Amino acid sequence: MENRTNARTGAQLLVDTLLTQEVRQVFCVPGESYLSVLDAFVDAPDIDVTVCRQEGGASMMADAYGKLTGEPGICFVTRGPGAANAAAGLHIARQDSTPMILFIGQVGRNMIEREAFQEVDYRRMFGQMAKWVAEIDDPARVPEYVSRAFHTATSGRPGPVVLALPEDMLAELAPGAQTVGRYRRAEAAPTPDDLAELRDLLSAAKHPFMILGGGGWDASVKAAMEKFAADNGLPVAVSFRRQDYFDNSHPNFGGDVGIHLNPDLSARIKKADLLLVVGARMSEKSSADYTLIGIPEPDQKLIHIHADPHELGRVYRPTLGIAATARGFANAVAEMKPVSRADEDVKALHDSYLSWNTKLPVSPGPVQMGDIMAWLGQHLPEDAIVCNGAGNYATWVHRFRRFTRYKSQLAPTSGSMGYGVPASIAAKRTHPERTVVAFAGDGCFLMTGQELATAVQYEANVIIIVVNNGMYGTIRMHQERDYPGRISATQLTNPDFAKLADAYGGHGEVVTRTEDFGPAFERAQASGKPSVIEVRIDPEAITISATLTQIRDRALAARG
Repeated sequence: MENRTNARTGAQLLVDTLLTQEVRQVFCVPGESYLSVLDAFVDAPDIDVTVCRQEGGASMMADAYGKLTGEPGICFVTRGPGAANAAAGLHIARQDSTPMILFIGQVGRNMIEREAFQEVDYRRMFGQMAKWVAEIDDPARVPEYVSRAFHTATSGRPGPVVLALPEDMLAELAPGAQTVGRYRRAEAAPTPDDLAELRDLLSAAKHPFMILGGGGWDASVKAAMEKFAADNGLPVAVSFRRQDYFDNSHPNFGGDVGIHLNPDLSARIKKADLLLVVGARMSEKSSADYTLIGIPEPDQKLIHIHADPHELGRVYRPTLGIAATARGFANAVAEMKPVSRADEDVKALHDSYLSWNTKLPVSPGPVQMGDIMAWLGQHLPEDAIVCNGAGNYATWVHRFRRFTRYKSQLAPTSGSMGYGVPASIAAKRTHPERTVVAFAGDGCFLMTGQELATAVQYEANVIIIVVNNGMYGTIRMHQERDYPGRISATQLTNPDFAKLADAYGGHGEVVTRTEDFGPAFERAQASGKPSVIEVRIDPEAITISATLTQIRDRALAARG
């Protein structure tokens, strides 16, 4: 056998290649199928390995890292059940257009196709969910596959890549194998003809409107879009859970196109004679269940800019479709002569957003989530990172949190429960100097709450606000709407979340009145520990605009 100084194993090549790609953070749940990789990490102190408690949490952390940095989030899991658990984060990365690479330990090559212990064909398992799925059979080709994975995850529409790693391949020596240079992201940009037609359409429009979303953004794109909107007098909205793509205090900002859409914003989009959609797919949640824009023929003229050319015309036929990344588009329009216009709708829409954003409703019970959000708005720093998963509790965040900084919001556009807790830990590991707050419903927290142990282990001092109504609230809301009074499978028996935090070695608080929230939050901050603040709300306070009883009564009345 060759000396290890002259030849490297597949595992050593893999870790060395990650180093050349400037990977500094990895999220994992260990498994015997890739012990050789874990061993190789010992000799790579520049890579910080975060050990998680469940593969779903690990993959969500990788997705959050990808969102925060624009670099592929790296996740390692073991075969079979580990890979199945990791599918939750992989699905988020796919629908959210997040660059991510999932490495899966695999059975040895000599066992393939025997249904060996925990064996799965990952090409079939993840073929629809990932941009590319492959299995590395030769250790000498590890650098090639990893390089391709980075390019694929970041090119065009960003997304996840899956690489399976046979156990014996990782341990095999590859004499003379070389690592590969760092990947470079390819950026597609509009052509001069595209820009000329875009400007002509903008010039002719009386009521243009711009909607921003998708993946592949950074702070420079945000700044460029803010300037472009101001220079061309364009009212702007952001797609579902992309509120940090445009300064919410900007005079051209009109709100987010998501759940519980501001009626004034909906009316303004429908009034538009030209829609300029940059990066967003305008999928279900950003199109009000596909009602804002006609399919396949939009009611408005549509300029659709998207990094994936296959997306253009897939649902909506654009007047002008431009295959370009958000960064490529931003760089191109920076050179375009602005269209001079005075649209009084811009100010009116922003004023409507401010009213919509600040008018606090009164909910049943002694806890008012609107007042809590107002308190946080006054006390959280502008660069605080606010995370959430899925559930009705999140509407309070989307409605009343004003985002001004890029990457101050981490939330799954896929609507995946359990995201907020692991996302917040990844955020704190990536930006330890920033305040990180996670919102979770009681059901949402219990899907990934074990990652609180991860937060304690790494002193990731996040503050998790658990909005507890004792049920799967969103599902119950829909249940009452569609099957009024017939409650099934939506009740929950919950632990004492504050005591649970204490048991993990964190800090726990319970809030049963609005006025107790501020002092509880300040104690959590002062504790120097990962914290859980359990906010117990009235189950009737199910939405911002309606109670459970009202939803049920309306459904019963509709049935006659």
